[in-house]
Amino acid sequence: MAAPFEIKPLNPETYRRQTRRATLIIAVLFLALAMLFSQILVLAFGESGGDNFRWNVAGVVIGLGVSVALVRLRFWSQAWLAPSLYGWQLKRSLMSITNLMHRLEAGVAAGDPVAMKLLRFYHLGLMQMHELDGNSSDQGQARAEIERHRQRMEEVGVDTEQTRLDPAWLESVKRGFAA
Repeated sequence: MAAPFEIKPLNPETYRRQTRRATLIIAVLFLALAMLFSQILVLAFGESGGDNFRWNVAGVVIGLGVSVALVRLRFWSQAWLAPSLYGWQLKRSLMSITNLMHRLEAGVAAGDPVAMKLLRFYHLGLMQMHELDGNSSDQGQARAEIERHRQRMEEVGVDTEQTRLDPAWLESVKRGFAA
């Protein structure tokens, strides 16, 4: 079972600045490696004045593979990549809920506390994602639904501070409510 994900308070401007920086670092790394491997392959196996397209493509593919390996094995735990990793984990968490939305809505309609908590986490995560991405246009239309759900949770005595996604909630909703 996956580890729980927790929504953390982040400054959107700082988040965007840090993620742009991390993206730039990784893009430059990829470009440099792709060019380096392409040149090495063309020098080693290419034909002078000939068609070296396949060696250039192979160099790009190798550069991509090495870049992915460096990010996963070397940079993943680095502080400069943490905001990007957080955003990626937030979006993955939201997608895991989106994939169950029809079952989740059935659970909420049935008054299931686990489904209500899961939907509240989804709402809080979605609001943070829009805020971090600087996408305020999508928030306005969902506000009323989010507020109605929060009020319903309060009425039935379910805690509205659901900033932690428990993977067991996903399993409960998968098992408990038919599609």
